[in-house]
Amino acid sequence: MGRINIVLHEPEIPQNTGNISRTAAVTGAALHMIRPFGFEITDKHLKRAGLDYWDKLDVTYYDSFEEFLEKNPGAELYYFTARGSICYADVEYPDGAYLVFGKESVGLPESIVSANPDRCVRIPMLPTLRCHNLSNSVAIAVYEVLRQGGFEGMSMER
Repeated sequence: MGRINIVLHEPEIPQNTGNISRTAAVTGAALHMIRPFGFEITDKHLKRAGLDYWDKLDVTYYDSFEEFLEKNPGAELYYFTARGSICYADVEYPDGAYLVFGKESVGLPESIVSANPDRCVRIPMLPTLRCHNLSNSVAIAVYEVLRQGGFEGMSMER
């Protein structure tokens, strides 16, 4: 299984990004962060959540979604959104898949979702609630991709 790519589009809550950075570090996933952020990278809440792992991250920063697309031509993008119609577990993720997540308050921009309906996936949940927590959604998605790859390279030993 190729490397997993986690893409955060304008993350707002430092604790979520810190938790996501831990998930990226322990799974060997690359983290791509698209500005603007709702915090500074030096934010104590971000560092507290992912402090022991920050130096082990492969993280790349972008100033816009357009810059991200330019620097990752041909990327296999999967957009995680409550507006998606495809169950995330029904997708066969290719090596090097890019899992794209929106900001906590509103998710991904409508322009991205409407332009990519066949790549918009959803994590099932009760219909009366708005959405999952961002860091939980990332973990669910990353571990589905790892499961599909037979957890290659992952250890069951401590």
